Amino acid sequence: MQALLTPSPSPTLRPSPLDSIRRNPNSLFSISRPSKCKSPNKVCFTPRASSQVAVAPKRETDPKKRVVITGMGLVSVFGNDPDVFYQKLLDGVSGIGPIDRFDASKFPTRFAGQIRDFSAQGYIDGKNDRRLDDCLRYCIVAGKRALESADLAGDRLSKIDKVRAGVLVGTGMGGLTVFSDGVQALIEKGHKRITPFFIPYAITNMASALLAIDLGLMGPNYSISTACATSNYCFYAAANHIRRGEADLMIAGGTEAAILPIGLGGFVACRALSQRNDDPQTASRPWDQARDGFVMGEGSGVLVMESLEHAMKRGAPIIAEYLGGAVNCDAYHMTDPRADGLGVSSCIERSLEDAGVSPEEVNYINAHATSTIVGDLAEVNAVKKVFKNTSEIKMNATKSMIGHCLGAAGGMEAIATVKACTTGWLHPTINQFNPEPSVEFNTVPNEKQQHEVNVAISNSFGFGGHNSVVVFSAFKP
Repeated sequence: MQALLTPSPSPTLRPSPLDSIRRNPNSLFSISRPSKCKSPNKVCFTPRASSQVAVAPKRETDPKKRVVITGMGLVSVFGNDPDVFYQKLLDGVSGIGPIDRFDASKFPTRFAGQIRDFSAQGYIDGKNDRRLDDCLRYCIVAGKRALESADLAGDRLSKIDKVRAGVLVGTGMGGLTVFSDGVQALIEKGHKRITPFFIPYAITNMASALLAIDLGLMGPNYSISTACATSNYCFYAAANHIRRGEADLMIAGGTEAAILPIGLGGFVACRALSQRNDDPQTASRPWDQARDGFVMGEGSGVLVMESLEHAMKRGAPIIAEYLGGAVNCDAYHMTDPRADGLGVSSCIERSLEDAGVSPEEVNYINAHATSTIVGDLAEVNAVKKVFKNTSEIKMNATKSMIGHCLGAAGGMEAIATVKACTTGWLHPTINQFNPEPSVEFNTVPNEKQQHEVNVAISNSFGFGGHNSVVVFSAFKP
């Protein structure tokens, strides 16, 4: 998330030049006893010519291991329809406004990308709808809508092997409302007034579990919680379950509902949030010189991922292709990114290797870009390490319009990335009034741009130094 606003010096960690020799002492020299050695018992060392030859990356061709996107579902500040969501983004609409869910008047930040008028009707029965934390409600609705998009609604779901279909939806914060209410009940009324649903609805794995229970999906099922990198971690892990032959289909993504007093107060305490209360809609301004912190958002973004073989057998609507991904850690600081960008740049490189894609093939980046002073430029510096020629690359920031949805951010941004691949239009980065001169990218400032996406990457980074990158493209048989 890279939220703290004060830069910190970051040493560059370099591997020892002797590391490769220690691992393979014969890598630089061949051992021989040529005729010119004076003693037949003497071992002579002669330099070995490098045997490394650059090999062009190769994409996966096995239909059992190719992973395609067949469905998308979300809950967002712009509603629950991916097409409407993306049209709002293309139009440059801001979803940021004053918080009215609770009295935020005493907080230094009083606005967010708050979801209003959410309804789970038709997806969650009335009793559970009243009990569930919003984090869980958002996941269940987004997951079921994704299955509808994948032509797996209702009785159609019974036609797949449910033992080989799994759910991997993560969250950074879990059921924060249920947790907060439980703590308050304990303090004010004692332990006997804590709801029996306190633990089940607060723990982070319950979103995946409830969705699977509702749908009868018995494949891999768990949750990943890596702060704001969560969704991409889930996509990466879900795809690998498919590639290893452990699942035919996975519902994957992230969900988050942290816009409540304890969530807002916690990020205020981190000095992470914008305080532009006089003009909330311009508060989220990635790469702008006047940015002053991120804006909280909420929601859920979920993809249906399946093997190409499985999708073709059932005649699924193939939307796009997941080419690969990578995850790693900065190993530097709890909240600040590495200024040298080493963790992020190596994560991007590994994602391209996993995808079988060269840097020159990438021409669109959906950036993490949260609108923090340190984080925005650290990401740009890392991207520049990987992509030497940035003239053909366009990079935008979804968070400029919907805020930072924390563990759900990558899920919602994956949907925006896939829509860019399939529509040929990139949504703008709004609030670009005075861009940082060092960015040197086309950030699609303030107006949408037409752009035929060849290969796209979507970046997500989280507290703890968690880095994650996923790679998408339009589907080509």
